[in-house]
Amino acid sequence: MIGLKKDTALLQQEIRELAQLKNAVILAHYYQYPEIQEVADFVGDSLDLSRKAKKAGNDIIVFAGVKFMAETAKILNPEKKVLLPDLAAGCSLADNCPPGEFKKFVDAHPGHTVVTYINCSAEVKAISDIICTSSNAEQIVNRIPADQPIIFAPDANLGRYVIKQTGRQMVLWNGACVVHEAFSIDKLIQLINAHPQARLVAHPESEEHILKIADFTGSTRKMIDYIKTDDGHTYIVATEVGILHQMQKEAPGKTLLAAPSHEDNTCACSECAFMKVNTLEKLYNCLLHEGPEIKIEPELVKKAVLPLEKMLRWS
Repeated sequence: MIGLKKDTALLQQEIRELAQLKNAVILAHYYQYPEIQEVADFVGDSLDLSRKAKKAGNDIIVFAGVKFMAETAKILNPEKKVLLPDLAAGCSLADNCPPGEFKKFVDAHPGHTVVTYINCSAEVKAISDIICTSSNAEQIVNRIPADQPIIFAPDANLGRYVIKQTGRQMVLWNGACVVHEAFSIDKLIQLINAHPQARLVAHPESEEHILKIADFTGSTRKMIDYIKTDDGHTYIVATEVGILHQMQKEAPGKTLLAAPSHEDNTCACSECAFMKVNTLEKLYNCLLHEGPEIKIEPELVKKAVLPLEKMLRWS
């Protein structure tokens, strides 16, 4: 909270008061703006927030993240009111895996177990056998019988990483996260040369040439835990820059550097335009007016909840 403008601090206080008045819980992903993370009841990765959503005892769930995350919360809590500050908060992975095309892809590979990354629409979840996150993908795949063929979607980079870690051959849907494909290897090598003692930590959605030179690869939560417990002092972080806020809070003595991207933006880091659609003002208005609300047809919920519940049991 140090250094916040007075109006920001006041708005945060009003959000907290509204949440209490309306019996609402605020969930925020690590990639949200710091001021949103600071006002949330829980900050975490997709798996952690899925668990929090499932256990939520509140009447209202406000998901400061992207649409597929809010949909996941609604699927797990169909009786609750689930809100998203801005419906424009989408996801490149979800957008590039249309349900109709994915159904044809699955039908073209009969007999395969469909393991789908949580970064997908409710309709795609309903076509899947089990959902995974970057935190538990290896664990999920390792639990599937060795003689059972697998489809992995929609992130091909994560799929290739899981293949390498598990030794399982899988049929991959050719999707990718625009954030994790935006890292510039040339700029990254320059940064490594400028900080030779720095250790590179990378998200498994990153491209293979980034993962090859990484000292550690893991989900957002695992990256934080690694930096907290590792004996190094300086780290280059290859994922969406929003994570640095929580990472610095949990590892205050460490120096954190954002991996550079191809983009010519203000911070030269990799930002998710979808995640940054949400603002503190939109969060306030979302609570005040109780909208936009996530609504999913009951029949779709019944189908989509099965692979999500299976993931939670297996994790």
